[in-house]
Amino acid sequence: MANYLIKRILMLIPLLLGITLITFTVIHLAPGEPVEMQTAMSPKVSAQSRARLREFYGLDKPLHVQYGKWLGNLSRLDFGRSFAPDNRPVLDKIKERIPITISLNVIALILEFGLALPIGILAAVHRDTLLDRAISVFVFVGFAVPTFWLALLCMYFFGVKLSWLPISGIHSLGSEQLPFFGRVLDLGKHLVLPIAIATFGSLAGLSRYMRSTMIEVLSQDYITTARAKGVKERVVIYRHALKNALLPVITLLGFSLPALIGGSVIFETIFSIPGMGQLFYQGVMARDYPLVMGILVIGACLTLIGNLLADLSYALADPRIRHGKG
Repeated sequence: MANYLIKRILMLIPLLLGITLITFTVIHLAPGEPVEMQTAMSPKVSAQSRARLREFYGLDKPLHVQYGKWLGNLSRLDFGRSFAPDNRPVLDKIKERIPITISLNVIALILEFGLALPIGILAAVHRDTLLDRAISVFVFVGFAVPTFWLALLCMYFFGVKLSWLPISGIHSLGSEQLPFFGRVLDLGKHLVLPIAIATFGSLAGLSRYMRSTMIEVLSQDYITTARAKGVKERVVIYRHALKNALLPVITLLGFSLPALIGGSVIFETIFSIPGMGQLFYQGVMARDYPLVMGILVIGACLTLIGNLLADLSYALADPRIRHGKG
C-alpha cells in the first residue's frame, strides 16, 4: 500500500506542472491584457504610459520567461501581487474570501449527500414503480434546468415577488447593530437561496448514481440468499445492501473537493456573495493574471488530491488495484 501511495503522489507533480503550464498559456493568449483593461476608459493615456505599465507587470518579457518567474515564486508559495489597483498580495485576497466559499459549499455538500442518498435508495427499492418514475422525472428536470436560470427565477419569485428572502450579499444593511441571534437569522436568510441552488445543481446526478449502484447490489446472489432465508426486507436493504452500495458513492466525496471552491462561480456572482467564485470572476474580467492563476492552482491541487483520495478508497476496497492487477 505504501508503494502504491508513493507512486500516486509522485505522479501528481508532473500533472500539476502540466496544468499550470497549459492554464498560464491559455489565459495569456486570451484577448485583452491587464494594461488594456485598466486604460480602456482613459483615452488620454499615452503609449509610453502603457509600455511602463507592461514593464511594471512583467508583461514585456517572453511568455516562457514570465512562466519561469511565476513558477519560481510558486515554489516559495508566493502567488505574486494582484494587477488590481490595490496591488495586494494574491494570497491575502484569497484568505479573505475562501472561508465564505468553503462554508457555503460544505453546507451544500452535506445537504446534497443527505438528500441524494435516501432518494436514490428509495428509487432503487421501488424500482419501476410510480414512485421511481416520479423521482426520475425530478432527476431529469434537475439535469436539464440551467443553474443560473433557476437562480434568477428563485430571486424573482422569492425575493422580488413574495419578498420572503434577500437576493444579494450575506448581510443586510445595518445588521451589525442587531443582537447575536438577529445577525444569525439575517445571515441564514441570505444563505437560503444560494445553498438551495448549489444543492439542487448536484442532487440529481448523485441520487441517480446511488440508485444505479443500489440496484446493482440488490441483484447480487447474497442478497437473494438473505431474502430466501427469511431475513426482513428492511434488514436486507439497510444492513446488507446499503453497506456495499455506499462504497462507490463515498469515493465521490474525493471528487467533490474541487467543488468546495470551484463550484461557486455562478451563484456567488449572481447573489453577490463575496467568496472565491466572485473573486475569480472579477479576476477573469479584469485579466488579473496572478489572481486567476492563484485560484486555479488551488483548484487544481484540490482536484488532484480528490482524485488521489478516490484512488486510495478503491485501492483499500480492492487489493488488485494496489497490487497492480486491476
